[in-house]
Amino acid sequence: MVRFNENNEVLQEDDYRAILVGLQRSEDVTYYMEELQGLAEAAGIEVVGQMIQARDRPENATYIGKGKVEELAEFCVAMEADTVIFNHELSGMQLRNLENLLNVRVLDRTILILDIFASRAVSREGKLQVELAQLQYRLPRLTGFGKTLSRLGGGIGTRGPGEKKLETDRRHINRRMDEIKREIEDVKKNRRTQRAQRLRSGIPVVAIVGYTNSGKSALMNRFLQDTNKDEKSVTEADMLFATLDTFQRLINLDTHHSFLLIDTVGFVSHLPHTLVKAFKATLEEVTFADLLLHVVDSSYAENHFHVEVTDQVLKDIGAGDKDRLLVYNKIDLVEPENRSFCEGQDTVCISAKYGDNMEQLVSMIKGRLFADRRRACLLIPFDRGDVTSDLCTRYKPDLTEYRNEGTYLELDLSLTDYQRLEKYRV
Repeated sequence: MVRFNENNEVLQEDDYRAILVGLQRSEDVTYYMEELQGLAEAAGIEVVGQMIQARDRPENATYIGKGKVEELAEFCVAMEADTVIFNHELSGMQLRNLENLLNVRVLDRTILILDIFASRAVSREGKLQVELAQLQYRLPRLTGFGKTLSRLGGGIGTRGPGEKKLETDRRHINRRMDEIKREIEDVKKNRRTQRAQRLRSGIPVVAIVGYTNSGKSALMNRFLQDTNKDEKSVTEADMLFATLDTFQRLINLDTHHSFLLIDTVGFVSHLPHTLVKAFKATLEEVTFADLLLHVVDSSYAENHFHVEVTDQVLKDIGAGDKDRLLVYNKIDLVEPENRSFCEGQDTVCISAKYGDNMEQLVSMIKGRLFADRRRACLLIPFDRGDVTSDLCTRYKPDLTEYRNEGTYLELDLSLTDYQRLEKYRV
């Protein structure tokens, strides 16, 4: 595993060996434990075992029972594990007690996700958002991060804000959080300016949303490949949270139809509230989109759970009622007799990897975005060159002629523009 110092510079590579711990209460935690293992592997940690305790409620001091803690300590020694990862969020006191009793590094699900985000964020905005989420999570737990925070650049769970300062100066943390919030507010202002320009341009916006590793980036790359824009492709990999930063690409489907495609950060169950809150500046792009493409991994047997989690996050950010298409990806991995979920009215099954059924998806997108287009023949006086320039920028006229009376255009317009330009129609 790569270790970083406070400036996010690589120190060395370590191999972490971890045991996963979960609490079995009313609901089955098998899926969550599988997902936790995927998160650990995404962070470069080798999972060497797991332990689940059936218990009605968590133990206040150590989350799991005293006897289970002793058993876990022996398990760590037997498996030569140097890290224990809990599937649930721990309090500062629980973190401190468990580290003292187990004598290994103790992390929880939230720390792990924040660490992955810290290692994957590329843009200045992404780094700011992750740092803010880390600080918001750590501030009330400073006393519980004693050992971990004292190891400057200690790797998993300690990347980002600078551990010595977090441990010794709460005022510094609050001051830094205020600075970050101001910088993120500046980013939001820039986004609002860009959004206003997009609204004036009349180009519709499509946002790709969905569970992490469902193939969102692969879908964006498929659109780019099909429209001969391979050089604009984004990073994609078969792992959780392969990409975090928001990407925007203009997709020209044909002469008359273009839209702005936005790839957003993936969701996961129990996504830390601090992270959702910090990434609100990015996720708000979803709330202003004209259409959502909700991408689902059709090859995963319990993908309905992924759909539920994504729907809940969309509700949390105020996008629960947005117009959307349910896009089941990776259909090439599903046998034909098991594709009954493809039959919904607003549903399409595709393979972003191989391009299967992309024509159907494009057709559905056109139906949602461009159904109100009207054919227009316009004759615009030469002294209104601003109108002509605006139309040629936002639309691609099929015919442009310069006549004695002005510029003659034949093109498809949105209903709003069609009505607005009525006086120029011939």
